[in-house]
Order: sequence, then C-alpha cells, then structure tokens
Amino acid sequence: MSKLVVAVAGATGAVGREMLKTLEDRNFPADEVIALASSRSAGTTVPFKGGELTVREMTEDSFKGVNLALFSAGGSTSKKFAPYAVKSGCVVVDNSSAWRMDPKCPLVVPEVNPDDVDWHNGIIANPNCSTIQMVVALKPLHDAFTIKRVVVSTYQAVSGTGQKAITELETQVRQMFNGIDPEVKVYPHQIAFNCLPQIDVFSEGDYTFEEIKMIKETAKIMGDESIKVTATTVRVPVFYGHSESVNLEFEKPVTAKAARAILAQAPGVQVYDNPAEKMYPMPIMAAGEDEVFVGRIRQDDTVESGLNMWIVADNIRKGAALNAVQIAELLMKKGKLKV
Repeated sequence: MSKLVVAVAGATGAVGREMLKTLEDRNFPADEVIALASSRSAGTTVPFKGGELTVREMTEDSFKGVNLALFSAGGSTSKKFAPYAVKSGCVVVDNSSAWRMDPKCPLVVPEVNPDDVDWHNGIIANPNCSTIQMVVALKPLHDAFTIKRVVVSTYQAVSGTGQKAITELETQVRQMFNGIDPEVKVYPHQIAFNCLPQIDVFSEGDYTFEEIKMIKETAKIMGDESIKVTATTVRVPVFYGHSESVNLEFEKPVTAKAARAILAQAPGVQVYDNPAEKMYPMPIMAAGEDEVFVGRIRQDDTVESGLNMWIVADNIRKGAALNAVQIAELLMKKGKLKV
C-alpha cells in the first residue's frame, strides 16, 4: 500500500518544532514523519506525538519516497534542496523568502487565496509572518468594500529572528536588572526596553526588506496590484506575537460596525473588540493560538471611507507553522499530493 510521508526540513529550529507540533495538534494524516536538519543536528531528537524523532542530515537524496516537505531552514538551504525534493516527486511548502516572489510559485494563505495551490509546479511559498496575519483580516474587507490603500506599522516579536534573539532579549533584561551593560550581538542595538525601527537590511528608498516584503507579498496574495501598501516594521521587546496598526482606505463607504460584523464571520479571524471593557488583542493572548485577532476597529474620519484596526497573531504559529500545515491540508483536500 502507498503511504503519505512528510518531511520537516529545519526540524530543530523554532518554526520546525512548531510545524511538528502543528502536524500533531491537527492530526495531519501522515503515515510517517521525517525530521531533517543540518549535519550539526543529525542524531539529535525532536519531540513528536509523545515520543521523539531522530533528526537526519538533509541531503540531496533525503526526499526519495517523501510526498510532502515543509521547509523552514532558511533561504539558501531552500534554494539548494527544494529543487531536489521536487525532482523526487515531492511537493514543497517553503517558509523562507526564497520563492515568494517567483512568478512560477504560488504564495498562499489558505483563508485568502486557496485556489492558487492549483497551479503550483512543486513549490508553494509560505508568506512572511507579518503579511500573513494582515491579509487574513484584509481579504474579507477588500471583498466587501475594495481597499485602495493600506498604511501598516508593525510591532514584531524577537522570535521572528530566531532562538538567538529570544536568548538575547532574556539575557539583556537579566543583565540590566543586575546593573550590567547589555551585550548586543543579534540586533544592531539593544532590544531590551527598546524599539528598533529596522527589520532586515535597508534597501531602495531606505525601506527595509521586511517592509518591501509586506508591500509586494500583499499584492501577490490578494491578486490585486491596484492596492497601495506602505509599511514601517519595528522590532519590539516581546518574545512571541506580532502586532500591527493598520489604516485602510476603501473605494466604497464603510462603517466600523459593518467591518466588525464581516470580520466576525471571516475564516481564521477572531474579533476581540470592546474598548469599554478594555478588550483588545495583545501578544500575550495570541501566543500559542491559531487565530488572527482583530480589535480597535474604528472609523478614520480624515478620509472619505477609512478604518483603523489593530491586528495580532502568533508569528511562529499562524505566521509560519500553521499556515504551512494549512497549505498541506488544502493540497490533501484538493487531491494535489501524489501518494
């Protein structure tokens, strides 16, 4: 009998571990799950379904007999190994930025553009974490009122950078409480008790790559180049959970009440919005959760048809691992996995 074999590439990293946990949490029907990583991690173990998986070194031959590979091992690794996986007959869902803007690769958020998986050629790209949570909230509003312009400012957790950044924030806080000058290694400046208005390196027009990703990815996922997006991305001293302040301008008249009602019915969205009771989304409530939380929905009276809102999600969960597994579930549902 044929069986469904799933590989997680980069299984020892924060997102790779969360991918394994998400496969388990959602009872993904894999007959076998393989953990892959670099030679440094080969032979170590990662938890899965009450037991452990022994990590194998990822090589060009690792994907023989594998039906689906979830990659979270960095762009250069994906560029090197994803083509070998495809050649082996495997479908790749890649979490790096390597394939996102490749016109031959769909960039998919299942709540937004599920049908784009239909035209994949072996590789499907998982969008940037900050883009994912934003478009999940934007899509139902765009369908109803047609978005003209998006102004987004992000407040992004250090886990988006990886385990070294999580450790650096924790270490700096401890150092400062003990009167020691904080060591700065991961970020260009101290992150403890600070905000850094730079995520990734600066590029054209002094926008960072993170900001450019949000601008370009939004248009591709939404399938509408006419939506104007401008972004400012900021790293904040939070461990898990990205927050976003989003200002929207629409073609059609919109009210906060109507937007709230539409978002309350939207897939993957949880409206948490009652200012009178001090109810609004925060990173600490989104950590470990699947939903994209939306609150502070209110009219922007400076334009003819505008709204402000606050969007929060777990960047490791929905912003990476969950979205990838949801793509895998979509492939299964559509019969797009060769088993």
